[in-house]
Amino acid sequence: MAKAELKTKENDASVEAFLAAQPDAVATDCRAIMQLMRKATGEEARMWGASIVGFGKYRYKGASGREGEWMLTGFSPRKANLSLYILTGLDKSTAQLKKLGKHSTGKGCLYIKRLGDVDVKVLEELIVKGVKGLEEMRVR
Repeated sequence: MAKAELKTKENDASVEAFLAAQPDAVATDCRAIMQLMRKATGEEARMWGASIVGFGKYRYKGASGREGEWMLTGFSPRKANLSLYILTGLDKSTAQLKKLGKHSTGKGCLYIKRLGDVDVKVLEELIVKGVKGLEEMRVR
């Protein structure tokens, strides 16, 4: 049986065109988040699929045996909130999350309505911690 291929992949679509299509306030928040993620990874923003902006990549092997590459960190402006992909460390960051401000979490995701709702310094710490958690699997 063939393994299903991951649909969301890094591509050559324009990050700037994607952000320009967002409402002004959302685009402004996204550009600020991009700065934080670029600083944490040392990588430039790339589109992953049609609606995720990602930075860097790492190789993974899931419990199912599926292997592939995924972004070190990234974000997506969704209708209800900004989804930030901070793939490691959120479960061990209770104290930082308490200081962050208005947010919710999912497995490997941090959800915020707008950047003004959170402490940007704490957000930066969370992004850096997440990237460092993937360093040993990073693709260079």
